[in-house]
Amino acid sequence: MIRIAAILWYTRKRYRIQRKAVIMNHPDRQECERLLNEYATPEHVKRHCRAVAETACKVAEELNKHGFSLNVPLILSAGLLHDIARVEDRHWDVGAELMDKLGYEQEAAIIKVHMTYSPFSDISEVTETDMVCLGDRVVLEDEYVGLDKRIDYVINKAIKNGNPQAGAIIREKKKQTRKFINQIEEVIGFSLDDLMKGQA
Repeated sequence: MIRIAAILWYTRKRYRIQRKAVIMNHPDRQECERLLNEYATPEHVKRHCRAVAETACKVAEELNKHGFSLNVPLILSAGLLHDIARVEDRHWDVGAELMDKLGYEQEAAIIKVHMTYSPFSDISEVTETDMVCLGDRVVLEDEYVGLDKRIDYVINKAIKNGNPQAGAIIREKKKQTRKFINQIEEVIGFSLDDLMKGQA
């Protein structure tokens, strides 16, 4: 808690400076990497964040080719920073607060819900939050593995942690995610797996 208090003191000071400049931009890749280093995010978590961001951006860019207008810089920054506070309890809340203090309110809103986000939007109303949360549900560690393998891992982890009743909830979220993926695939004309493998 002492480390978090120090971080929040620093970010409040920096946030006041940024507020004066009315900075509303999204942090670019270099700034996101700097923030991950500044908050001592573990290396394996940084690799995971990069893979989630890459996956989410790739899907968003493909949807944009089909008439959508998703904000790819926001998806990139939120994806890169979604687990910045992974080592903390309720890391989604801590990470959201850190981003909010820095003036990155849109990133904060996505980070805050990424662990519990459900259901996904209908494809006609798809959002940047949908993209980041989808990326997080099809990436295992630092690799795109698809929905089935990722969810099997989550269920097995819940069982090992003594929470087998979570399986039903997770399977329902898997069903909702599968429906969303099917809608994406219908729009882009090929599978998510083919898109991520570069076979589209």
